[in-house]
Amino acid sequence: MTAPAPGRAPAQAAAPAHIARFRSARRIPAALTALAVLGAAGLFLYDLAAVRAHRPGMEWRRELVHQLERHTPADPEVAVGAAVLAVAGAVLLLLALTPGLRAVLPMRPPDPDAGVRAGLGRKAAALVLRDRAMEVSGVRSARVAVRRSRVAVRAESHFRELDDVRADLEEVLAVGIGELGLAHAPQPRVRVTRAPVGKR
Repeated sequence: MTAPAPGRAPAQAAAPAHIARFRSARRIPAALTALAVLGAAGLFLYDLAAVRAHRPGMEWRRELVHQLERHTPADPEVAVGAAVLAVAGAVLLLLALTPGLRAVLPMRPPDPDAGVRAGLGRKAAALVLRDRAMEVSGVRSARVAVRRSRVAVRAESHFRELDDVRADLEEVLAVGIGELGLAHAPQPRVRVTRAPVGKR
């Protein structure tokens, strides 16, 4: 077996064609929506049972019917209420369709048939890559932000040519990103500036 060349990322196993992101359970919005629907359904069911039992309907329903007879869809109050309901519905649809958990990056499964999923937090990934960046000669400080598709690195160098430091950083980061084992490896974007004179 031949060893990988120095300075190169280790060979990565072929990732599956599609690895889904982690989805947030969103228990609080789901519980609030369920409680609101349950409460409204309970009120209507109680009112319906009262009417069927030959008892007067609830005052709020009679008032609601009266207001609906007086107002039309062109009234400002009706338009505002409809806009509020539309926004609330759009928010609920957005929560239902988006995965959420943006702080967790999916990793490549060791065995696609095992059904085991793993994720890596963005802050943890940024900390690992920052430690790797600080190992580059000439780097005094570094800030790393990990996103889904890219890794933004801002480094300050107190000696060496900036182009040489940037090249070394790109090589080290490419190796570090490969070792993270992410399902979709983000691309590094490196920016190197000269450290201010006298900065410690």
